Amino acid sequence: MNKAGATHALEAARAKFAEIVAEQGLLDADVVVSVSALTAEQAIGRPSRRDYPIVEGKEHLVEAVVDGAKGHAFTDAPHDFSGTLRDVMALPLSSSRNRAVFVAVLNAALRSLGMLDASLHCRDDDPEKCAKELADHVHEKWGKTTVGLIGLNPAIAESLVGVFGSENIRMTDLNQKNVGAVKFGVTIWDGKSQTEELIRRSRVLIVTGTTLVNGTFDGIWDQIQKHGKDYLIFGVTAAGVCKLMDWARICPYCRSE
Repeated sequence: MNKAGATHALEAARAKFAEIVAEQGLLDADVVVSVSALTAEQAIGRPSRRDYPIVEGKEHLVEAVVDGAKGHAFTDAPHDFSGTLRDVMALPLSSSRNRAVFVAVLNAALRSLGMLDASLHCRDDDPEKCAKELADHVHEKWGKTTVGLIGLNPAIAESLVGVFGSENIRMTDLNQKNVGAVKFGVTIWDGKSQTEELIRRSRVLIVTGTTLVNGTFDGIWDQIQKHGKDYLIFGVTAAGVCKLMDWARICPYCRSE
């Protein structure tokens, strides 16, 4: 179900975005946009824990600038880009590099239009505070329940285990170096083949927004809908798409500057 390349969610978001930029006359104005990869320190500062994928070099954060406003997106295929919104709207969304450009530009553009309050990744020890708030929020809303984490975020994983217990947490990840490892008392399942099982066996799904860029979101979303599960999408990457599609998202320390 997690075959990379599916882009139905992004195509739907792009259609809504196209209406907005047309109404604002931004295509005709040929607003210049640029996208570039950030270093780990530029992206996340200096967090006390060092096991985040971006710190370990397994993920990268790209930054788009649209009319002075900035937007971020995580990707494993960082790519510099310079052009206009018209160019971005014409990009085929069949590759991770193009999806990262589109998502980062979408976040920056919606920020420039005042449709997003924040579009930049949190820094330093904010990810730790975010993880604790996320776990507490899930517990407050759904009580003691089973939770599936799609996309290993170590701080979130640890906080979820702390609140719900390792017996109630399941995790999948696409990084094969993580698959089969035990983190915080939970064995990490293979995101390529076991995500559907994780969804079936969890009441609430916590889904990384990076799935929108790596091409796995559509399969995940279809299964969440099929099985009628509750969900939250976390992280800055999904800011613009969730805004346009009215999907539930949590990202309490996302920055505006």
